[in-house]
Amino acid sequence: MDCYQTFRKLVITCRLHKRIVEREINQLGLHGSQHHLLMHLACHDGVTQKELASQLKVSPASVAVSLKKLESEGYISKEMDQKDNRFNKITITEKGKIMVEKSRQVVVKIDEAAFESFSEEEAQQLSALVERIYHSMEEIPDGFGQENAPK
Repeated sequence: MDCYQTFRKLVITCRLHKRIVEREINQLGLHGSQHHLLMHLACHDGVTQKELASQLKVSPASVAVSLKKLESEGYISKEMDQKDNRFNKITITEKGKIMVEKSRQVVVKIDEAAFESFSEEEAQQLSALVERIYHSMEEIPDGFGQENAPK
């Protein structure tokens, strides 16, 4: 089996999915990073900008740019943290919640279209196989690929 080609197909498929989602989400008026932040906030409402950056593993500066745009569009609001005045809690507004629901509907439609030629059993098998790959890769230590590399 050619694992390289299999992974290449997985990566290309994930990139295609991302491109299609971004294209459709853009039509709603959101752009990639803004959409990503808004969807994350839907599950982690009330976090600080610093916490958000840490959770998403991005710089606070890049989060700040997207948050500013989301706030100006009315999707989020910032409120002073009652426990520590140095921080603002970021919360989703009603308008933001509506956009999250619209976004979810778009992504569900795309995902359903991607799997429409699969039986329920095939979809479950694929999910289980991808999960096994994920767990195997989680176990790969840093430097693993360097063990037999020429020096």
